[in-house]
Amino acid sequence: MSSKYILRLSTQNHEADKNIIGKARILRKNMTKSEKMLWELLKNNKLCGCHFRKQHPYGIYIIDFFCYKAGLAIEVDGKIHLGKREYDEKREEYLIRSGLRILRFKNEDIESRPEWVKEEIISHLHC
Repeated sequence: MSSKYILRLSTQNHEADKNIIGKARILRKNMTKSEKMLWELLKNNKLCGCHFRKQHPYGIYIIDFFCYKAGLAIEVDGKIHLGKREYDEKREEYLIRSGLRILRFKNEDIESRPEWVKEEIISHLHC
């Protein structure tokens, strides 16, 4: 493995530890209905040719969907986020400080207005 590859991987993961990487693998296998729907819109460079990763480890957090090239994190807010406002705010602050832009979508929007979600994402891509 070349040192260029290791540096790039480290940058993309923002030095996530093995524990976070392991949790991300589990989350990839157990995505919610809304996450699966959004992944169908994002996978295979479908939006503006930008490459997205799902359940991407980033520092001490896991980003639902991440485009390294655009510096864009996409979060899906479902029932798990209820009552976690303070945690989400700290997490968002960390991601913004590291230079990322964040888009948040509710499950209901992904499931009932996928074209709107798609257009919102496209408007934030700089690929």
